[in-house]
Amino acid sequence: METYKRSWSLRIGDFARAVFWVLIVGFILFTLFGTRGNESQRTELLKRFEKERGSRVISLIHRQESTSVLGVSVDNHISIEDSEAVLRAIRLTPPEQPIDLILHTPGGLVLASEQIAKALVERKGKVTVFIPHYAMSGGTMIALAADEIVMDNNAVLGPVDPQIGGMPAGSIVNVLSLKRRDSISDEILILADIAQKARLQVAGFVTQLLLKRMPEKKAVQVATILSEGRWTHDFPLIVPVLRELGLPVTTGMPRVVYDLMDLYPQGNGARPSVLYVPMRKTRDEREAASSPISLPHGDGK
Repeated sequence: METYKRSWSLRIGDFARAVFWVLIVGFILFTLFGTRGNESQRTELLKRFEKERGSRVISLIHRQESTSVLGVSVDNHISIEDSEAVLRAIRLTPPEQPIDLILHTPGGLVLASEQIAKALVERKGKVTVFIPHYAMSGGTMIALAADEIVMDNNAVLGPVDPQIGGMPAGSIVNVLSLKRRDSISDEILILADIAQKARLQVAGFVTQLLLKRMPEKKAVQVATILSEGRWTHDFPLIVPVLRELGLPVTTGMPRVVYDLMDLYPQGNGARPSVLYVPMRKTRDEREAASSPISLPHGDGK
């Protein structure tokens, strides 16, 4: 009887292991083929957009894919790998050909952002940056290099004040005016010196970007406002504020940009945090969707 029970327990164990590995293999295959399906659709949308615009279209979109490996999501940001890829795309584009950059990012490395911005601002052809939702910090720096910034009415940019060790450079520098120097540690004094240098470096770089479209005095003023730390680093700069600063912002966002964003699913939870029932398209809307992409002109007001 004991031998019989052990035999059944071994069979159950083998069956459980088999089911486990089948689930693992199935999950991996689903992840691979699901990602490829999204990539194929993204590529097709970019090709359509390029054909209609006569431009080189580059997307720099940082989101957490819902099909991340083994369910583990990784926070994305502008990295050296991103700057290498964008610079490669720019090099492969004829100097006179326009470049359209679709940008959605929380920011990232200053070095990588500056490399991309420098390459864009030096272009002979027109550079347009499309921001459907947000481009913060380093993303804002890249947007400042564009000849035109096309934003959704509710999209935002953000300050470009540098962060030192996760702390705002402006706040670190302010410590020097709040405490006597003999009561400040050597480490904080060194950190404040680095923070002040970082602020000046970022302000100088942003000024050079803005000189492409505004007088030097105005460029210095706007660069200082964006980099000095007068706001928190995640403060949203909305369209009217950006226009007051003299930035070339319009709001005629092409529908294809929203369609592309739909192919970058957000989050990795078991159920979505936002639910709604899509409205049925009318016959005219269905016919319009099947026709070539129409691009709004001007400000879109």
